[in-house]
Amino acid sequence: MNVTKLCLPDAEFRAQIPDLAPVLSRRGPIRWDLIAQQYDQLVKYATAINNRTASTEAILRHFTRAATHPTYQAMLEVGRAQRTVFLCRYLRSRDEQREVNSGLDVVESWNGANAQIFYGKAGDIAANRRDEQEMSVRCLHIVQAAMVYINTLMIQDVLAEPEWAAVFGPADYRGPTPLMWAHVAMHGEFKLNMNSSLTLGPTAPLPGA
Repeated sequence: MNVTKLCLPDAEFRAQIPDLAPVLSRRGPIRWDLIAQQYDQLVKYATAINNRTASTEAILRHFTRAATHPTYQAMLEVGRAQRTVFLCRYLRSRDEQREVNSGLDVVESWNGANAQIFYGKAGDIAANRRDEQEMSVRCLHIVQAAMVYINTLMIQDVLAEPEWAAVFGPADYRGPTPLMWAHVAMHGEFKLNMNSSLTLGPTAPLPGA
């Protein structure tokens, strides 16, 4: 089981929160002195990432060859501090918990849809060639966008019916999502008719339809 621990700001703080001992990290407190020593380097790399003059992957790849580099160690300490701040806010705020869980639900639903769309390859991009991988991802994005677009029109049509206005409240309107895919037939033969269109939304008829 993956468990995230809270990092202490200093060693003396542990005695003030004995009830939280099981969730405290054993690695010791955050090394603020190391962050202060490497502050200029941290700002330099953060600026490069923000200005897109260097990618995060390239910077991490550079440091993974020298994991003991002090700048890399300072990055890890900053990450420990940020993770602890986030966890404290998450545990304290119900609104934060709802927002995070809602985002996780969206991601899990999206990943489930991707696995279904790519069912022929078990949800994986099996090709090793870069051009084939890019083509597969682009095709996946097109199918995703089309599915979300159609689902959005379907939801809008249903919710536009007057009887739903008296039933749905603010919380109910947050529930529907265009990432649903259980109604999509993933197998079989599909014939495309370019002379007809779905009767969804204010779509103008196609020429010759």
